[in-house]
Amino acid sequence: MDLRVMGLDSPLFSTLQQVMDFADDADKSFSAPTRTYVRDAKAMAATPADVKEYPNSYVFVVDMPGLKVGDIKVQVEEDNVLLVSGERKREEEKEGAKYVRMERRVGKFMRKFVLPENANTDAITAVCQDGVLTVTVQKLPPPEPKKPKIVEVKVN
Repeated sequence: MDLRVMGLDSPLFSTLQQVMDFADDADKSFSAPTRTYVRDAKAMAATPADVKEYPNSYVFVVDMPGLKVGDIKVQVEEDNVLLVSGERKREEEKEGAKYVRMERRVGKFMRKFVLPENANTDAITAVCQDGVLTVTVQKLPPPEPKKPKIVEVKVN
């Protein structure tokens, strides 16, 4: 809203205009996603995964072509979030060679999975073989049904 168009050129209205412009800019900056959020969203979108459920476990399968074991990190956060992350580094260019086309992804990758209540976070295994990471999370045994409590009744 430009108050000068309405013939109101006084310092009071000029200050009011600046305050209103500042409020508009502040709203835009608060609604914009942070750089960290955008980076994490791209990293998650670039890391497809398959999730399978078996009678005794959950299995997460993630393609990791060309990665070394030291480049992959598997951890549990907040007691029930499985986090698979790492970084695919660009090959060092050899003298005299230059890229003509580069299509393979490089950079950080990450996937988060909220584990169900019956996931045993103390029994997790991860194996990377032939460029495929397989993370297995064992299920907790189902709780035993509560037995009815028998109370002896005495007659007086």
